[in-house]
Amino acid sequence: MAEWKVEVDRGSCLGTGMCTSIAPEHFRLDGGTATPVRSDIDPDDAVIDAAESCPMEAILVRSADGTVLAPQA
Repeated sequence: MAEWKVEVDRGSCLGTGMCTSIAPEHFRLDGGTATPVRSDIDPDDAVIDAAESCPMEAILVRSADGTVLAPQA
């Protein structure tokens, strides 16, 4: 199974914690902003949901080939 890449733009993140509520195994709050637990993950729809739910669109999820999976444009 191809891995996904997860990034958080900590400059845009407001630290609402929505991602940690939706996908707690993939995100944590660090210094008031979100950060991925790991940048390379196995595909998990909860990460897509977290990225789509982020009010600042600070979470970027890419497939192994670099295709943006979330947030949807």
